[in-house]
Amino acid sequence: MTKVEYAQIQIAQKVDQNLDENLIKVKVNGKLTAEDYEVLVPQLDRMIARHGKIRILVELVDFHGWTAGALWEDTKFALRHFNDIERLAIVGDSQWEKGMAYFCKPFTGADVKYFDHSKIDEARKWISEHSMEASKN
Repeated sequence: MTKVEYAQIQIAQKVDQNLDENLIKVKVNGKLTAEDYEVLVPQLDRMIARHGKIRILVELVDFHGWTAGALWEDTKFALRHFNDIERLAIVGDSQWEKGMAYFCKPFTGADVKYFDHSKIDEARKWISEHSMEASKN
């Protein structure tokens, strides 16, 4: 019987007092569980309550997908916050992770973009850029 390695989520919220304070960085190693969402979702909910729209940079490292419970939690979050995420950058290193960026687009109003790990600096720059909506105000 093989041992399943579950995810280790690291959350690093950018705290600069500028336009990017609505940015949260999430690093995921392994397989996501419903328990991981119990940690992540309240933090995202607080940021949305504080800032309205947020930006999320997700870095996938040795990612093995979701448990069924985690997929359900992810779906509930996406439906509840369809219009609350302005940008979502997914950083990974495999073809199926790239496909995730396309798969999740119908579940969010966010501008979603995939970056290979070799282009993580480009992802950081993109996620921090001013949106067209923000620059109009």
